[in-house]
Amino acid sequence: MSIHKKILFVCMGNICRSPTAEGVFRKLSSEHSVLKNLEIDSCGTTGYHVGEPSDPRSVSAAKERGYDLSEIRARKISSNDLEFYDYIFAMDNENLSNILKLANNNKNSQSKVSLFLNYAKESPVDCVPDPYYGGASGFDDVIELVEEASKGFIKHLLQKN
Repeated sequence: MSIHKKILFVCMGNICRSPTAEGVFRKLSSEHSVLKNLEIDSCGTTGYHVGEPSDPRSVSAAKERGYDLSEIRARKISSNDLEFYDYIFAMDNENLSNILKLANNNKNSQSKVSLFLNYAKESPVDCVPDPYYGGASGFDDVIELVEEASKGFIKHLLQKN
């Protein structure tokens, strides 16, 4: 038996938080054979960085923990994504709101959208803070938060099926 779900991680520019979530979730989910058929991607709600690689600080922080972001390139979310993906995870409330606006009252699409940190039950925060304008420690904080949420979501997928 194998679980086949399509999962999308979304932040603003798709160069820090969402590619980190994609890379972390891709590796952690690969440790479970039943999750080998997941389709995992990331994107941004803006097109500021389309085609660019992840922020070098994100890549470095991820690499130090064994995650590879080197192949990820930024792209902007589209209305097709709302139809295609089973789960659409926003990194914060602003991006959650932007995704829901794109869904434009489509209840089916809106029901797929939530904050990723809803799966980080022990987290004292509900949004992944944007590390872009801060220091290096912010990128480490992002990894810790998305690791916790990834583990929680993996547990959810395994229990659901």
